[in-house]
Amino acid sequence: MAVVHSHAHADRIVHDFSRNPMLVYWEMTQACGLACKHCRASAMPSAHPLELTTAESKSFLEQLLDFGEPLPHLILTGGDPLRRKDIYQLIDHARGLGLDVSITPAATPELTNRAITRLQEHGIQALGLSLDGSCAEKHDAIRNVPGTFDRTLEAARHAGRIGLPIQVNTLVSQETAEDLPAIYELLRTSFPVMRWSLFFLISVGRGKALNEVLPEEGERIMNWVLDLVPRAPFAVKTTEAPSYRRLAIDKMRAAGLAGPEMKKSAVYRGFQVRDGHGIVFVSHVGEIYPSGFLPLPCGSVRSGSLVDVYRNSGIFRALHSPEQFHGKCGECEYSHICGGSRARAFAHTGDALGSDPICPYQPGNAAPALV
Repeated sequence: MAVVHSHAHADRIVHDFSRNPMLVYWEMTQACGLACKHCRASAMPSAHPLELTTAESKSFLEQLLDFGEPLPHLILTGGDPLRRKDIYQLIDHARGLGLDVSITPAATPELTNRAITRLQEHGIQALGLSLDGSCAEKHDAIRNVPGTFDRTLEAARHAGRIGLPIQVNTLVSQETAEDLPAIYELLRTSFPVMRWSLFFLISVGRGKALNEVLPEEGERIMNWVLDLVPRAPFAVKTTEAPSYRRLAIDKMRAAGLAGPEMKKSAVYRGFQVRDGHGIVFVSHVGEIYPSGFLPLPCGSVRSGSLVDVYRNSGIFRALHSPEQFHGKCGECEYSHICGGSRARAFAHTGDALGSDPICPYQPGNAAPALV
């Protein structure tokens, strides 16, 4: 569920997300020592026998250079990427290719202070940690393994001590919604945080056992996040909640900001990015998906080109084109900057181009949106 990345490329070069993704997520392995209730990967204790080999992994990483500038930011995820015996060798290879690399390890006994320091020594630029409760009882109930709360806090403190930037990812569901202010206070007062990302649950994998927030509650939480942005000591963003951008634009308009001023806002960064547009996901066996939460296989890095699939496959071309969306999302004046969660539309209807059910907005009620 992590989105850890630098905006260095975004600040220098204007992305055409139909050509170049901002983020490439690589599920290095399905192996993980946790059994989290909302796990997209339905992670297992052992690695899949057909996961990409070291040589195949290096060939895949080399494919990323074919995107050209701006190169995407690579996010190593899983399962638990620390379960790969060749993890440091593959980080070295990616960094040697000139790729920016972040990682989202699981809070298991393998996430030692030495492991975190070693990740930094090999060139990892940011660490993604998940925190889904303000205390051990609440967090560990989601993670299904006692001790993960304390281990996560120690990992965050150590990363802070050595100056490794941290993104904290927090699940937003009916089970966690009331605890979000307390989690914010914990992050604000406990250790340095670069970014807090609130991930709005998608009912895929084991996440089907939890409950998505209702549309009205989702809007309340998004407005609360927008109110936090100016005063939080770290960046705050949402994941799989692109209708947050509609609320942000409305708030900026109400403050008298025009189009060029909006684009300078930190809130504006990442507008237009959605499943399959600015994002691409490669599984542990090399399958290419629009995102980890949108399980539509479009090809394989073993037998084809990631660049060609991202730019030219039928599913990706449709996801690049909001005018092909159905229902409210297809009619909405905010479709290009928002576009709805394609993953949530698919999870609810089986149609990746359908409407995002978390959004209560009725199209046609606003001035034309900023494109």
